[in-house]
Amino acid sequence: MSKLPAYLPQIRRYQDWLAERHGLRFADYDALWRWSVTELDTFWQSIWDYCDLQSPTPHTAVLARNVMPGAEWFPGAQVNYTQQVLRHTEAAAAAGMPAVISRNEQGLHRELSWPELRRQVAALALHLRDQGVQPGDRVAAYLPNIPEAMVALLACASIGAVWSICAPDMGTQAVLDRFRQIEPKVLIAVDGVHYAGRDLDRQTVLAELRAQLPSLQQVILVNNLDLALDRADCAHWGRITARDDAATAAFEPLWLPFDHPLWIVYSSGTTGLPKPIVHGHGGMVLVAMQLKGLHNDVGCSWDPNSWGERFHWYSSTGWVMWNAQVSGLLGGTTCVIFDGSPGGSKEQPDWGVLWRFAAETGVTCFGSGAAFYANCMKAGVDLSACGDLSRVRALGSTGSPLSAEVQQWGTDQFRALRAQAEAQGRPGLPSDEDIWWNNISGGTDFCGAFLGGHRELPQVPGVMQCRQLGAAVEAWDDQGRPVIDEVGELVCSQPIPSMPLYFWGDTDGRRYRASYFEHFAPGQGRRPGGGDTGPEAGAVWRHGDWIRVTPEGGCVIYGRSDATINRHGLRMGTSEIYRAVEALPEVLDSLVVDLEYLGRDSYMPLFVVLRPGVELDAALRARINGAIRSGVSPRFVPDEIFEVAEVPRTLSGKKQELPIKQLLLGKPLAQVVNKDTMANPGCLAWYEALAQMRQVAAAEAASA
Repeated sequence: MSKLPAYLPQIRRYQDWLAERHGLRFADYDALWRWSVTELDTFWQSIWDYCDLQSPTPHTAVLARNVMPGAEWFPGAQVNYTQQVLRHTEAAAAAGMPAVISRNEQGLHRELSWPELRRQVAALALHLRDQGVQPGDRVAAYLPNIPEAMVALLACASIGAVWSICAPDMGTQAVLDRFRQIEPKVLIAVDGVHYAGRDLDRQTVLAELRAQLPSLQQVILVNNLDLALDRADCAHWGRITARDDAATAAFEPLWLPFDHPLWIVYSSGTTGLPKPIVHGHGGMVLVAMQLKGLHNDVGCSWDPNSWGERFHWYSSTGWVMWNAQVSGLLGGTTCVIFDGSPGGSKEQPDWGVLWRFAAETGVTCFGSGAAFYANCMKAGVDLSACGDLSRVRALGSTGSPLSAEVQQWGTDQFRALRAQAEAQGRPGLPSDEDIWWNNISGGTDFCGAFLGGHRELPQVPGVMQCRQLGAAVEAWDDQGRPVIDEVGELVCSQPIPSMPLYFWGDTDGRRYRASYFEHFAPGQGRRPGGGDTGPEAGAVWRHGDWIRVTPEGGCVIYGRSDATINRHGLRMGTSEIYRAVEALPEVLDSLVVDLEYLGRDSYMPLFVVLRPGVELDAALRARINGAIRSGVSPRFVPDEIFEVAEVPRTLSGKKQELPIKQLLLGKPLAQVVNKDTMANPGCLAWYEALAQMRQVAAAEAASA
């Protein structure tokens, strides 16, 4: 049976380059990582050189000011996100590789070549410039995961405009809460979307956005459902991007300062307005290329050693993983995108949709949220029935902890695929080893990853392989001391180029500092080492996750630290409980909160979604309690178990633990969650009714 040629992982290529160029050799990954977080100037300069980043002017330093917040990176350098993308046009076109492959639920398949991508970007950029859009002006988008969204981002970035996008599945108020803060000059929007088997008209939302965003000077309409072909009050995408003349051929992106704003993304906060987080061109280019290449092992499509890389990470445009998907273009990778539901519709559930899409488009790196893989396992998806997946050599996961059981399920599926291919005499997968799981953890906040994969390190189900190069991540206890093999706060003690420049409108930086740097700030008695010399000295980034760093250097995330359970003196991340409970075949989903707060006795309810036809009787309650007792600890057996129709989740699929905790502690629903940021806001009524019942019972008990 023929085999694909031997593959040299990207991180191995980088280490060989370090040895050849700089004489730097490391005994193991831990030594390489420690060098990368202590010799910051040398490391990040090596990434600049290895990725062959370009600037018409030299930088005068790498890290001119090493302080958080306020680090100053590569002063003097000029970059442009779009320039780095379009520099691949000639080579990729010569190799016949597309830039973007897209498909939607209805089967519409499109391929965008690199020259066509460049032409459309130039046409839109010239139009925006003609409309008076200047560097620093904001352009907002209300678009789904379609090629037009990628073109629009690149066009904005090419002229120095600041990009911001919301997904069309977000409610009107949620979009306004974001876009009002940044006062966009132009809005690019769709007339509607098709999702889960239904057409969804968005023209009413568009009208409300226009009416309530007085800063808008123009709306550009993308006719996604052909609902508004003749609207005279909008400019039309198709007419704008049809331009093909000497000006589009000669167009070149502007060179911009390293820290020029690229885009504004938003935190998924539970109260108040979302935080508008500003990232810069240089930081995004540098960190994305380091992450995609070295840790995600995503190569150039036109590089023969990468087998025509095709990179897919399922996401909506409302999740930062959409930005991560687009960043594949920075390295000359073909991006493969899907617009629609990954699980079919309620009437016809189908968790094989993305797998068949990957098989038909030749995806090499397949990524999604951890919840997607769990749903596939629960639904009993058989990958051998989804087509030829032999080109898939990596599975990416993020968004929430991936359980060991789910990871093992995927590994077993790909073992079966390999055996099937060998039995049929077809070429095998690129390696005779198990499928590689690239489990990553990072955040919208810095649009990167702290923890992730390494193609050459051992895989342990449920454990992320390593801390990312350049990310000085540690687990700290309450006194600010680093701990190993104990659960602690995830902190990053050194700056990373992709950390936010600032929050839009946060003129004194107070909101930014409060969000990440005050928990272990100097003067708080929690920063080790002492020697405080000023308000910024020694500040570290506290991410808000519980983490355990293993003696081998692997990492486990246990959920948000503000939703962690401290029960009977033992602290535990909620993911441990979910792992035990959701391993039961009767349980589809679960949510747990602990209502211990400011001296109150602990009360821990567990909410479970059951398979159709299953009853939450005494026997099932006993099995659930037994699973927690044996799989976690008897201390974490819940006080009560409730059957619910749904677990509240954000649009990106994260369980809404903290809002439900706050609701049950007595806060009004409107103060703890923005319904427009949720995937299933209708389920909140049940939890609100439970909270009201608890308040009535507490009042009656107090008066008795």
